[in-house]
Amino acid sequence: PEPERYQPYIDPYTGSMPKGLSVESQEWKDWEEARKNARKSLDGMDAIQTRFDATGVNGLPEAYLLGFSTDGDGRAIIANGNPDTADHQAVYVPGTGSELGNIGGGIDRMTKVWHAANDEADGKSVSTITWLGYDAPDSVWKDAPFEHYAYDGAPAFDKFLDGLDTSHTGDTDPHRTVIAHSYGTTLVGAAAQKGHVSADDLVFAGSPGVKVSRADELDVPQGHVWNEEADGDVVPDIGRWGHGGDGFIIPSDPHFGANQMTTDTEGHSGYWDETSHGPSQSLKNQALVVVGKGDDVALKPPPNEWAHVK
Repeated sequence: PEPERYQPYIDPYTGSMPKGLSVESQEWKDWEEARKNARKSLDGMDAIQTRFDATGVNGLPEAYLLGFSTDGDGRAIIANGNPDTADHQAVYVPGTGSELGNIGGGIDRMTKVWHAANDEADGKSVSTITWLGYDAPDSVWKDAPFEHYAYDGAPAFDKFLDGLDTSHTGDTDPHRTVIAHSYGTTLVGAAAQKGHVSADDLVFAGSPGVKVSRADELDVPQGHVWNEEADGDVVPDIGRWGHGGDGFIIPSDPHFGANQMTTDTEGHSGYWDETSHGPSQSLKNQALVVVGKGDDVALKPPPNEWAHVK
């Protein structure tokens, strides 16, 4: 029950209570903080339930809840399609500001990737997973410059990928792609430094840096690191000073060695936008990587040809 919100104001100097003057009670402030924290969890639960209710709509497969917790900012791991039997798996790692209360955004992005990848999969099965399994930075300015969020979350991410290996029951090993956005890319880089990232391809979107200077330091086969930087996305150039490798190198730099995918979206959060005709090129490129069709991905021309592009 909600306690009384206001109480008479007591003058700390005189001990008197001026008539008609009141303040919020500490008891009510504590209750309101608890209510807000509870609402975050409920918002996350509602988003997960909404995804379950969407099963079957436009061919969307069953959803699987692989992990859940309301501790702190909350945790949730949700899959579109059964990862244990899927031919292609994609695991999405979100960035700064991600928490249980806004997990719906991550679920929506991986639903879009599932649709786009399923269209390109030639009948093979696809599972796309939203992995909010770490404590992401809360603020771009106050928290995201620090690397401990990435290194603290990296072991859990490595273990999750290893778990996908263990639980898979298909006749052949799945093709697995990690898709990371913003600070999520920093976590993936930290995971590669500190452990074994069990993935065939890495896709970075709006990366502020991955703690290393070259794609061949990221524990995937040569030529299987992909990067997207859209027009108007300021995060890469700002973030490089805190999370770039030696010389502040980030995946968007040509000498990092990533495949630079073309983008037709704008800003830091548009990489999963759709158009009236279907997925954007930014989204389709991710889907092609997910189903192992890297040769069909649209790439930016090499740096020495950029000057000739109109």
